[in-house]
Amino acid sequence: MKDGIAHTLRALHHGERRLARDLVAVSERHAGEHEVHHVATDLAAWSREHAGRLAEFAAADGLRLDDDRPEPLAGEAPEGLLLLYDLRALHLAATENSLHWEMLAQAAQATRDERLLELASACHPQTLRQMRWTDTLIKQLSPQVLASL
Repeated sequence: MKDGIAHTLRALHHGERRLARDLVAVSERHAGEHEVHHVATDLAAWSREHAGRLAEFAAADGLRLDDDRPEPLAGEAPEGLLLLYDLRALHLAATENSLHWEMLAQAAQATRDERLLELASACHPQTLRQMRWTDTLIKQLSPQVLASL
């Protein structure tokens, strides 16, 4: 396996695990916001699946992806602003993962690695859906939250 692909797999694995943890944290922190709570919980499962698939893929080539430790929760802020900060952080994490999926897909095409291309083609669309969800909520909530503080 090329070093650049291994490095990108490690970065994406870390990003998927981090995003799953962050989605669960947002779901728990905003349990009263039913859409946020339920969709974030479902999206976290996608990222956990992606991390598992990445680990299996890497293991088949002898690459072990390291485990992460949970990160501390975000600092204190007014409830609405904290939700916007959390959605922004989720969007940035999903965007980072999307870029890594794109990089892996491009590398797979360049190296004619069908297995890697299949993995990227299967997971990247769900990462893009995660980005659209956070973007939509930020657009919906920002005017109300920012104008009220």
